[in-house]
Amino acid sequence: MQVLSMTSPISDFVPDDEAVKLCQQANDILAEKVAEHPDRFAAFTVLPMCDPEAAAAELERTVKEYHFCGPLLAGQYKGRFYNEAEFYPIFAKAAELDVPVHFHPAIVNQDIRSYYYLSDNYSRTIGAVFGGYGFGWHVDVGIHTLRMIFSGIFDKLPTLKLISGHWGETIPAFLDRLDYAFRPEVTGLKKKISEYYKQNVYLTPSGIMSNDQLEYLVKIMGADHILYAVDYPYIKPDNIYDFIANSNLSDDQKELIAHGNAEKVLHLS
Repeated sequence: MQVLSMTSPISDFVPDDEAVKLCQQANDILAEKVAEHPDRFAAFTVLPMCDPEAAAAELERTVKEYHFCGPLLAGQYKGRFYNEAEFYPIFAKAAELDVPVHFHPAIVNQDIRSYYYLSDNYSRTIGAVFGGYGFGWHVDVGIHTLRMIFSGIFDKLPTLKLISGHWGETIPAFLDRLDYAFRPEVTGLKKKISEYYKQNVYLTPSGIMSNDQLEYLVKIMGADHILYAVDYPYIKPDNIYDFIANSNLSDDQKELIAHGNAEKVLHLS
């Protein structure tokens, strides 16, 4: 089974008064494709982030009518992160419906790209990849996830689940450091950063088929917090079909990552 999604953030590219209708139309098209082969396809919802109340309503519609798996949010909304209070209704609705929110990368803010990733010492092509799918937008999503934790949203919505691709977008390797720097007496939160991350965040490889990273993330997160994903059609690794089967994990761990976790978290039949 393949979970379909629209990774282009519609709200970033069209006027606000058109975004709600276009997102509804996109979701209706996705639903038609799923209905043609319901044993092979499922889908994530695309939301009009310019209107959080309408977005929450569209999420509820697609989950209840189409059995969609939850929303996929690509990047930020016009430079604004979703830890801002305005976007809370979307996450409250996701928690209410018991569906995860998938944070997907998108183009990084131009000022950030210019400052961190572009240089006269190497080509514009290197700079573009450096600031995009080579590194930059992964760091951006990792920061976005941390901002959600810092905002206290998981104290308010303890059952809310996030999905973070590309093995957690750089964050898992820094959990010990984050716990040291952001102790509860500093953040005012109820738990350590790693506790929220390991409880509320689920990871996917997103086409990075590395056994070293797989084994490391299983050790850090547990096999029950990893969902197999290949980021098709953007990424097509040679070992896309046998990566999990040929790993050194136990049979039970392989079953969880290959399908068990997705069936549970995404409510797939």
